[in-house]
Amino acid sequence: MSRRLILILLLALAASAPAAAQKTPQARSIGKRMMCMCGCNQVLTECNHVGCTVSAEMLAKLDQQVARSEPEDLTIQAFVQEYGQKVLAQPPSTGFGALAWITPGLAAALGTMIVWTLLVRWRRQTATAAPATVAPEVLARVRRELDEENEA
Repeated sequence: MSRRLILILLLALAASAPAAAQKTPQARSIGKRMMCMCGCNQVLTECNHVGCTVSAEMLAKLDQQVARSEPEDLTIQAFVQEYGQKVLAQPPSTGFGALAWITPGLAAALGTMIVWTLLVRWRRQTATAAPATVAPEVLARVRRELDEENEA
């Protein structure tokens, strides 16, 4: 039983090693704004691949830049220059990145307007539709058939 516990603790320690490599709260804060470039699509400080060399390397670079007291913007810009815009966890709120922030709201508003318009049109059609009229001969024939079925 104790071997299993030790093994579980060692695995948990190995999985949390990249996040533990960050020395300052500022490094953790900056790391949460970037993505790990190993292909896991996780935030840099939350990459949970055991032995992920990419996140370990990125976190080490981040710690070095924070230790040199570089401003956050310059640190992030250095990572963007090295890895491209895909390193950012959030798209920039200017330029083309603004479209990523605006599109969900516009899509929801457009969808709501379409549904509202369809509901209004359908209600108008049912309200203005004339009641169906049945010819008296057909009505008399149906009544006769129903009477015959009830008698039988």
